[in-house]
Amino acid sequence: MLIPEPDLEVVGEATTGREAVELSQELRPDLVLMDIRMPDLDGPVATRAIKQVHPRTSILIVTLSEDPDYLLEALRVGAAGYVLKDASRREVVTAVRQVLSGESPLDPKLSAQLIRRLANQSAREPASHSDELTHRELDVLRLVAEGKTNAEIAGLLFISVGTVKVHVERIIDKLGVSDRTQAAVRSVELGYINSPSAPRRGGRRAGAPPRRFHTSARPGPLIGARPGFL
Repeated sequence: MLIPEPDLEVVGEATTGREAVELSQELRPDLVLMDIRMPDLDGPVATRAIKQVHPRTSILIVTLSEDPDYLLEALRVGAAGYVLKDASRREVVTAVRQVLSGESPLDPKLSAQLIRRLANQSAREPASHSDELTHRELDVLRLVAEGKTNAEIAGLLFISVGTVKVHVERIIDKLGVSDRTQAAVRSVELGYINSPSAPRRGGRRAGAPPRRFHTSARPGPLIGARPGFL
């Protein structure tokens, strides 16, 4: 599904949820494509297990439908987003690249709705000193939770896209998460964001090393690892 792509390399494929967890521990991937239905452990359970050991690994759930309740649970256990099983190869590759480049694969309106629901349902945790964000980072984070892209955030805050990207990277690092979707989820858990407002109306660097992947003939979650980890 991800071959041939010069900036992506498949390094492993699992046929069961338990195998996906084991391979993730061995390969330490950048990203996992996790099927919703897996033998042994289903997608959410396997996702939670992987994120507990490797919180910096991003996970995209492969699902049959856009059921809001299931998607909310996927975010709660650590997923960065989802792709539909009938999505084209190009759509899957685009979603993978969005997550790896710090963007969200979720529809902005749906993303904001899910984060609002999560904010209404989640118990708040006290933020530790190491989790503290600057005022500017909080501004960026609130817009991330609304589903805004880096370009949209740059326009709203009158800063460059590059500056937004740096802020997002620092937010992800400070919150100890893998991607911008989980940064929004974590910010809700820590009480940085009470309830995001409704959305307002209105690639790869040259010379960068490819992400590494491996695949086999049987379907299962695709697992990618950073070059140098193998």
